Amino acid sequence: MNTSLEQAEELFAQSSTALRSDQYDTAEALLMNALDLAPGLAEAHANLAWLLDRRGSMSEAVRHYELAIELQPDNARIHLNFGALLAELKFFHAAEAAYRRALDVDPSLPGTWCNLGALLAQNHRDEEAEKCLHTALQLDPQHASAHFNLACLLLRKGRYTEGWFHLEFRDWYQPIEMRLRCRRWKGQSLANRAVLVVYEAGFGDMIQFCRYVAELRRLGADHVDMLCHPELKELLQTLDGVGEVFGFNDDVSASDWDYWVPVMSLPHYVGTQLDTIPAKLPYLAVPPAKAERWSQQVKRLNLPPALRVGLVWQGNPAFGNDSQRSLPGLQTLAPLWEVPGVQFFSLQKGQGEQEVRRLQLAQPLINLAPELGNFADTAAIITQLDLVISVDTAVAHLAGALGKPCWVLLPAFMTDWRWLEQRSDSPWYPGALQLFRQPLEGGWAPVIQAVREALQNTAGQRAC
Repeated sequence: MNTSLEQAEELFAQSSTALRSDQYDTAEALLMNALDLAPGLAEAHANLAWLLDRRGSMSEAVRHYELAIELQPDNARIHLNFGALLAELKFFHAAEAAYRRALDVDPSLPGTWCNLGALLAQNHRDEEAEKCLHTALQLDPQHASAHFNLACLLLRKGRYTEGWFHLEFRDWYQPIEMRLRCRRWKGQSLANRAVLVVYEAGFGDMIQFCRYVAELRRLGADHVDMLCHPELKELLQTLDGVGEVFGFNDDVSASDWDYWVPVMSLPHYVGTQLDTIPAKLPYLAVPPAKAERWSQQVKRLNLPPALRVGLVWQGNPAFGNDSQRSLPGLQTLAPLWEVPGVQFFSLQKGQGEQEVRRLQLAQPLINLAPELGNFADTAAIITQLDLVISVDTAVAHLAGALGKPCWVLLPAFMTDWRWLEQRSDSPWYPGALQLFRQPLEGGWAPVIQAVREALQNTAGQRAC
């Protein structure tokens, strides 16, 4: 055997060991050295492409995937991973072609069927997507990603019984299970039982599904406590029927419950359908001390009469679809500044706070974000407003849970399942939330124009 090839293969083996130990920088260096010695080593090109994709060097990743495929066209996994990169870049036709080439080579890989199904669902080819995801699950009944993607598709279509079932295959909660001494609740009798409802996902998910505390009490639970994000503790203590509320960093080892349950499992075990959503509003309230503080603070502003509108234009940048759901910037909302009789307030936390300062001359927003310590503060200021306009983030759920009017701006690409399809309202927040959706081709300009017209009508009615 060629000595250079032997050395390259040894380096490749070392890089694989480094990859398994999450030593990505070491693995990348070893792969580059291997390819210097043996440029025809397809697996090295493929693994290097994966690492380059992981650190955001997309064009280089594409180049190495193409080299790997040229060298080894019958490797289904290379086609699969290349398809995933192309989908990430939103080259949808090319991604689909890569997945189908992978299936031509090896139709037995559930991951390929899963990825293809997710891609088709993202592009509103739902019937084909569902068939692909079911095929993935026939090949691997425990395939977590296939279950999750199928759950999102079914829930978006309002097929709740099937959707909640497939959502149960998520497995994030193992570390929580290790901290607790009780069993997980899976629909057993709750008569005279104590239950701990456990956080998962983001703030918005917790705000949306905390309403199920009342449902557990209705099912006979004697005591229902919650384990949540610390920023939500004060707010969730206002839930009707809740016992103690713990932050997820609090010590719960001494507490004694009969069952624990992830918050997003509750619709499944309660048997929620579209027409049985527990949607009595409001189900959250403002702690009295916070209500008084913010009422006085707004009075001190001595504002002239106007429609008071809170704005949130960006979500958590760590969220997978944030580039689609968040606006490019505050300036995207500039057409709203032209509507007379409106005073805007910024509720935006994070990077967007800097934009408020830069645009003070164009639109004198009242910036309340720096003083918002937790979600109880945000709830308190929302009750002082007439309307909230928000992208799909936790503040929209909070406004809905308080029963306050909120207009939610939704992307066309990967619209979250909870907003269903083609609806301008939400059965989760009846009478409170109004949905403004991008057209299928995307773009925020038509959405902002629709919001501007609605705002003109609302402000005009108030002035009459």
